[in-house]
Amino acid sequence: MSVLVTGGAGYIGSHMVLALCDAGHDVVVLDNLSTGASWAVAPQARLIEGDIGDEELTLKIISEHAVDAIIHFAGSIIVPESVTDPLGYYLNNTVKSRSLIHSAVKTGVPHFIFSSTAAVYGNPKVMPVSEDDELLPISPYGTSKLMTELMLRDVSVAHDLNYVALRYFNVAGADPQGRSGQSTPQATHLIKVACETALGKRDHLQVFGRDYDTRDGTCLRDYIHVSDLVQGHMDALTYLRDGSESQVFNCGYGRGYSVLDVIKAVERAAGHKLDVRDAARRPGDAAEIIANADRARSALDWQPRHDDLDFIAASALAWEKHLQQRNG
Repeated sequence: MSVLVTGGAGYIGSHMVLALCDAGHDVVVLDNLSTGASWAVAPQARLIEGDIGDEELTLKIISEHAVDAIIHFAGSIIVPESVTDPLGYYLNNTVKSRSLIHSAVKTGVPHFIFSSTAAVYGNPKVMPVSEDDELLPISPYGTSKLMTELMLRDVSVAHDLNYVALRYFNVAGADPQGRSGQSTPQATHLIKVACETALGKRDHLQVFGRDYDTRDGTCLRDYIHVSDLVQGHMDALTYLRDGSESQVFNCGYGRGYSVLDVIKAVERAAGHKLDVRDAARRPGDAAEIIANADRARSALDWQPRHDDLDFIAASALAWEKHLQQRNG
């Protein structure tokens, strides 16, 4: 049996592939390489270049490689971009996910792990937010992910497909062994952008809004190290293979850091100040979102090991330095 990882050449997907290979799993990666890189895929895995919307291809891969679990990362992830290109996001994140789920049902794949997002909550009324709280996404990105969650819910009732949807909070950092990190060109993740600024790849860093109703006026986010997030997927795979029921889990630490907190952490890692400039709010950004992840800790026995903003920033900066050397 093997695990199919869609988007396995991307940021989180490449870390997932490393973890699976480290644990001795047989891994097949499907990625169209639109934002990922073939060199980021662990050499023990088999990389197939293609699109999750190509149902003929996904059916072939599942059958030929005896896939019994799909971990689905492929999709578009930039909130402001989803506001300006909603149809693109509904295509990549919803329509193509529907095609992948259909392939799983047709071939009898029993386990499906979905990369969802905290954006399904929108602006939560209660903090920290739990899985049973109201779902009111404020961007097409969040809505496109929620629609896929709903498809999985309904499909799991009608067919023998059990799933886990993991609602990510803000993923950051890099593999502690230095094997992978955030490598997407023109990435918009705050810690990635701050690290690029620290190394002179950008001449300044923008703060999008200082007038939010938060302790310092900037957005608050729950930052989770990518390795802890990936461990959540490993735990979810064990959970499903043990015969547990379909479920949705938050993946976050339960604490919020502001944009200014993050900038200070990167400055500490770099040893110097960054050129920080104010900019207008971005469309689709929530003021504050922090996870209640008690359900994941209990049901999955998920035990994060890197709950430290300075560690997250330092690992991201170390990877950025590696990229700078790699790319000359």
